[in-house]
Amino acid sequence: MLFNSLHFLLFLPIVVGLYYLLPQKFRWILIFIASCYFYMVFVPKYILILFLIIVIDYFAALTIEKVNGRLKLFYLIASLTANIGLLAFFKYFNFLNENITTLFSLFGKDIHPINLSVILPIGLSFHTFQSMSYTIEVFKGRQKAERHLGYFANYVLFFPQMVAGPIERYETLGTGLKTEHKPIYQNFADGFRLILFGLFIKMAVADNIAPYVNQIYAEPLKYNSLRILSGMFLFSFQIYADFFGYSTIALGSARLLGINIMDNFKTPYLSKSVSEFWSRWHISLSTWFRDYLYIPLGGNRVKLPRWSLNILIVFLISGLWHGASWTFVAWGALHGLMLLLERFFSKLFNFGIKEGWTLINVLLVLKTFIITSFIWVFFRAESFEKVKEIFTALLTNNQAVEKINVVIPLVFVAVMIFFDILLYNSRFDKKLATFKTPYRWAFYTVILFCLMALSGTQKFTFIYFQF
Repeated sequence: MLFNSLHFLLFLPIVVGLYYLLPQKFRWILIFIASCYFYMVFVPKYILILFLIIVIDYFAALTIEKVNGRLKLFYLIASLTANIGLLAFFKYFNFLNENITTLFSLFGKDIHPINLSVILPIGLSFHTFQSMSYTIEVFKGRQKAERHLGYFANYVLFFPQMVAGPIERYETLGTGLKTEHKPIYQNFADGFRLILFGLFIKMAVADNIAPYVNQIYAEPLKYNSLRILSGMFLFSFQIYADFFGYSTIALGSARLLGINIMDNFKTPYLSKSVSEFWSRWHISLSTWFRDYLYIPLGGNRVKLPRWSLNILIVFLISGLWHGASWTFVAWGALHGLMLLLERFFSKLFNFGIKEGWTLINVLLVLKTFIITSFIWVFFRAESFEKVKEIFTALLTNNQAVEKINVVIPLVFVAVMIFFDILLYNSRFDKKLATFKTPYRWAFYTVILFCLMALSGTQKFTFIYFQF
């Protein structure tokens, strides 16, 4: 079910109403049924994959808590293998098969690849990572194994964030799902504010930028260098508005039920470095890789060569997590390299970033945005051939075969920049709570009007649904 659909706008009030009418002991059943329905609107049969993940990790965690020594590690590995195996089968089987075939052909061996014609279950990467974090925490002794299968199932299935995150830990989301919540005005006020803002960012901003980006990326050689550059910058804002919009609606939907989930974005394009960018972009994934890959590899407690290797490993796997393509791997690798270069130059010139919006900091923000925008090309392009076309057109096309008016999407970019500056180190619901009542309602009215009047004529699914 899409957040930006009439279906969801009917579904959510019904679920919230029933949730507060039911006694606490029955609410988990409602959340379970609602979450299953929400997911099954996409492809019903794929709910069985989530059930399999739930059953495996539920029993694995109970067993891990009971045993000691090597058996404890064995059951953790078994659980992780099952999760990663499912993800690899659906997401990476054809990718691995094609690359193995290519490798054999280099040695003169022709083999016939077996490609599976299966659709990737929506949000599978998010489900598996969330469930794996639970079993790892139980293994480390930082989390007690959940005895109630229903509550654990809801942790994996919770409908506001089940498809595209944020990737939650059981300590926070699990506790929130088990706590009795009462219908409090502040929760409703915050929830509706966040949902309204999230819909606006997705439908009025992201969806109005998307057609221009799609047009430029479809046939880049038809456009001149300036249009290609604008397309690259526009995609940076499209993917941000798209994913930020989803995450904000997820926050608001959970808040209506009295449940808090983490902020997944904190104005990332106002970052002064690539390192800071990753502390503000897709925060739940960044912290997942930090806690379960970067720190176990040694983190920054090792010598510089090993630390550099750790950074590259994390970003390479992060790129692969996003998609079964070498372009995603290149995207991750380039971010890792940029982070290493930043560290090298900051050490070389003994350069430290100062607080406040000085001219230097503004230039650093622009530098970080330009770097991330160029790297986004590898994320957006379907192949290296398309990447080559983009950069060829950027560097050589002085005259365009076709023209495209980018004034309209640039207006929406300006709107996004305005909100980022307004919400720097804050959040929409908290910021609006500081406004006086007349100004707050005027803000609601303007956003609601813009949402209805400026929503894109085409409906685009959320970009991160493919992961």
